[in-house]
Amino acid sequence: MVDTVDQATRSRIMGCVRSKNSSPEMLVRRLLHHAGYRYRLHRTGLPGTPDLVFPGRKKIIFVHGCFWHRHEGCALARLPKSRPDFWIPKLEANRRRDRANEVKLRELGWDAMTVWECELRDQAAVLDRLRRFLEFGARG
Repeated sequence: MVDTVDQATRSRIMGCVRSKNSSPEMLVRRLLHHAGYRYRLHRTGLPGTPDLVFPGRKKIIFVHGCFWHRHEGCALARLPKSRPDFWIPKLEANRRRDRANEVKLRELGWDAMTVWECELRDQAAVLDRLRRFLEFGARG
C-alpha cells in the first residue's frame, strides 16, 4: 500500500515525534511526583538513557510508546502498511536494543521497569504498579 502523504510530509510528521518529554512520559512523571516520589531524568551515563532514575533505590523506569518499541499484542503496535521493508527492521532493532539495555542495567545492579503507553488508560493501576516496583521491587 502506498503512503497517504508525500515523503516530505511524512518526514516532517515523524520528525515531530519526541524521544524525551513525550505525553506518556509526562503523565508518568506527574503521577509519581504527586505521589511524593522524586527522580532524575534521562541519565545519559546509563544504558538506554532511562526516562526516570531513582538513584537511591537503584530503580529505573522506561516509558515506551507501543508503536516505537513494539508492545506485543497491543493494537497501537501495528505495523505501517507502507514500506514494511523499512519499518520492520527499524522497529525490531528498537526492541532488541531495549532488551540489551535492560540486561546491561541488571548487570550494573539496577532494577528496571517499563510502562507502556497503552497502560496509561488506567492511571490508578499504573500508579499502583509503580509504587509496588519502587517500594518492594516487584516488576508488576
